[in-house]
Amino acid sequence: MVVIVLNKNIVIIGGGIAAVSAIKAIREVNKEINIYVFQNEKSYPYYRIKLTKGLFDNIEENKFLLQKREWYDSNKVNLYLDKEVLAIDTVNNKIEINDGSSLEYDKLLIATGASNFTPPIEGINKKNVFTIRKLEDIEEIKKNVKDKETILNIGGGVQGLEAAWAFSKEGKDVIVVEALERLMPRQLDKRASDILRKKIEEANIKILLNAQVESITGEDYVDGVTLRDGTNIDCDMIIYSVGIRSNVKLLENTEVKINRGVLVNNKMQTNIENIYAAGDVAELEGQVGGLWMVASEEGKVAGYNMAGKEKVYSIITPVTMMNAFNISIFSAGNIDEENCEITVIEEDKDKEIYKRVFIKDNIIIGAILVGDNKESMILKKIIENKVELAELDLNKISFKELIEEIKKIIIDKY
Repeated sequence: MVVIVLNKNIVIIGGGIAAVSAIKAIREVNKEINIYVFQNEKSYPYYRIKLTKGLFDNIEENKFLLQKREWYDSNKVNLYLDKEVLAIDTVNNKIEINDGSSLEYDKLLIATGASNFTPPIEGINKKNVFTIRKLEDIEEIKKNVKDKETILNIGGGVQGLEAAWAFSKEGKDVIVVEALERLMPRQLDKRASDILRKKIEEANIKILLNAQVESITGEDYVDGVTLRDGTNIDCDMIIYSVGIRSNVKLLENTEVKINRGVLVNNKMQTNIENIYAAGDVAELEGQVGGLWMVASEEGKVAGYNMAGKEKVYSIITPVTMMNAFNISIFSAGNIDEENCEITVIEEDKDKEIYKRVFIKDNIIIGAILVGDNKESMILKKIIENKVELAELDLNKISFKELIEEIKKIIIDKY
């Protein structure tokens, strides 16, 4: 059921995928309501996930922007770039902007995203230490990297590895320092992680596992690091990527409830009836999404509800895809071996192909594909829909046979 909303102003703070998805949903329901978007960067909203995928590529605006510039005009969106909202007055329903102006809202969407966590490492604020979260971060790195020889990456997650790959292709010596016992432990099992590590080392990138940077050395500029075990490593640039923190500071002196993120219900609504939150800043059922697809869907749900069309958010299956080091990686759902009863594996060691599905209660709950991801979308669909496989003998079935059976189920049901 769609309820016609006569509110004058919808204000959106933030210019990421959650914000753009919300705009699309609002305009689908209501073509006339005023939409104001405040983006604290100079650029039009862009694909943040592309920052490390093409670190040194020439950026083509039409491929990098979430929507072409004219899209905002055609959808009657008042987009304010390089504007920061300094305060929210939840009593009088208005925001205060850094240019001294204020704006009243009828409904407000918090889509301020997250920032990369700054690890408590001595010397982390020295020059030539960078993290990658905004377009301006990439610009600063490009400005400073030309004469650098050794780049040390702190963190072995997707973003850190994509950056390492980019630097390696530029002819730099690259070292990756990861505190855990394997790369991408939330997305890959040990075997998949070992294959990935081998491919990375073939690209002449050094991997240090179970290693932690204790301090960054040098006067004003980085000249190396000291690890917790006392090892000293020379380097002249550092990139760190060790997790994110929701940007909730704006809400700290308001009545809006926050924990790690802004607390929302399944309509993306906060404890204040006319204030919503979506994307990396939102916390739903104890979880902060931290994923592109999650932010997109949350933004859409928030947009519908703000415009008067009731919509409930359903938890999305976490999906990670990476193409780097001349190998493809796909991971979806729960890949915790201790949380499943059966796994089905196929491996071709010569071709460096590894595939594994994780099954619990006759339902596929997770999957890993390394070196060949052609079954990725079919596995994603079957995981999302929690289809029961009770009629199959899962203890004896091969991976290929399982995929064929899944195809039949999908054709029958969907």
